[in-house]
Amino acid sequence: MDVETAQRDVRRVYRGGFSGPLVSAVIWAAASAVYQWGSAEAAMAVLFIGGMLIFPLSSLVLKAMNGPAFLPRGHPSIALAMQSAFTVPLGLLVAIALGTLAPSLFLPGSLIIVGAHYLTFISLYGMRLYGVLAGVLSAVGAAAIFVVPALRGASGWIGAAVLLVSAIPLFVSQRGDAQHPDSPRIAGDSGHLRV
Repeated sequence: MDVETAQRDVRRVYRGGFSGPLVSAVIWAAASAVYQWGSAEAAMAVLFIGGMLIFPLSSLVLKAMNGPAFLPRGHPSIALAMQSAFTVPLGLLVAIALGTLAPSLFLPGSLIIVGAHYLTFISLYGMRLYGVLAGVLSAVGAAAIFVVPALRGASGWIGAAVLLVSAIPLFVSQRGDAQHPDSPRIAGDSGHLRV
């Protein structure tokens, strides 16, 4: 199987990946609410545990849409998807360590980690939109840490909004794939350009 075929399978099965950012937005909003009205420690637990539930909850969203929710056994993209998924909980351990020393750095640090994890989705899905998502999340986190410290408390809410908004073009892109399933694409592009 060539790379473009594998990417097309990933886009088709996971509907452009929209359900991941959609579920993530809810988890980030919950963690942000807990951070704002509860405690940083509780927010760390919500984001860490919620983060481990993103894939199962995203799969439930896909199943509710009456279609496949998993790549077929033996698909070459399964390994990359799993490797990418495992980077987040491991990275969040670093953000939690940072947050125990300086609680206001937990959410922006987590945004950088989550943003970086989306970089592999560019190759996994063959969609540059994931590069934009990675860049925006990482930039918000970095700006809150290094440039505008006043954003630290709101950075989780901003991340939730970015994730929610990103789910829309991801969902729309999969509809374009469904309408033109056999059209070749320029490598790495989610647009509807024909070659």
